[in-house]
Amino acid sequence: MNLSIYQADAFADELFRGNPAAVIPLTEWLPASQMQKIALENNLSETAFFIPGDGFYHLRWFTPTTEVSLCGHATLATAHILFKHLGFRGDIIHFQTKSGILPVSREGDLLYLNFPASKLVSFPTPQGLTKALGLRPLEVMVSGNNPLAIYKNESEIRNINPDFQLLTKLAYKGIIVTAAGHKADFVSRFFAPLMGINEDPATGSAHTLLIPYWSHFLGKSVLLSHQVSQRGGFIYCEMLDDRVRIGGKAITYMQGTLFLD
Repeated sequence: MNLSIYQADAFADELFRGNPAAVIPLTEWLPASQMQKIALENNLSETAFFIPGDGFYHLRWFTPTTEVSLCGHATLATAHILFKHLGFRGDIIHFQTKSGILPVSREGDLLYLNFPASKLVSFPTPQGLTKALGLRPLEVMVSGNNPLAIYKNESEIRNINPDFQLLTKLAYKGIIVTAAGHKADFVSRFFAPLMGINEDPATGSAHTLLIPYWSHFLGKSVLLSHQVSQRGGFIYCEMLDDRVRIGGKAITYMQGTLFLD
C-alpha cells in the first residue's frame, strides 16, 4: 500500500517556523495501531489523517505516542493541503472530529479555525508545578487536565527552563505558560511531555484556553498571540460567545509517498 504524505509548517509564513505537521489523505481508516506507528515514525508533534465524508472530512490526529481529541496546528495544516494541493473549492472546510464539527475558513491569506472555547476555573498553584517550571506563577487557571500558568512578563516566559521529568510526574496532558507580550497582546509556551512532546512550537488547541483568559483580562475580543518557542509562531485570535477563532498561515515543506507494503 502506497500513501501520499504532505508536511506543512502551520502558524508560519516561511519555512522552518511555526509548527510542522504531517498530513495523510486516506480513502478509509487504517487500523489505529498502524496510524500510531506512522505518527511515531514521522516523529512530529502531530500527524493528521483524513477521509472524505458527505460534505465534510473526517479528521484524526496522532502524536508520536497517542491519539488526541483536539489539535489546532494539524487541522490548519490539513486545511492548507486541501486548499493548496488537493483542489478544494470553496472557502470553508468542515472537519468531523472527536471534538465535534470544526470549520476552517479561508480569509485572504489567513486560515481561521473555529473551536469551542474552554471554560477556566481558578486553581491553587501545585507545588510540583512551580518546582518543575522553576518559577512560581502569579496565578493558575485550569480547564480539564490542562493548567494555564500566568506569569509577570514576557521575559519570564522566554526564560522558563522546565524539568520535563518532573512535569511528567504531574500527569498533566499539557501545561501552558503565558504573560502579556511586547509585540503581541500575549505570549505563551506549551509543554506536553506526557504526549511525547516536550515543547510544542505553536499550539492552536492551547488557545482555546488562552483566548478566553486574555480576552477577559484585556477587555478586547480581537488579539494577537505570539508563541515564543524556538521556532515561534504568530496566531490571530478572536473571542466569540462560546467559541474562539484561531487564525494563521501555513506553508508546504514536503510532498512524498509512504510505502507500507
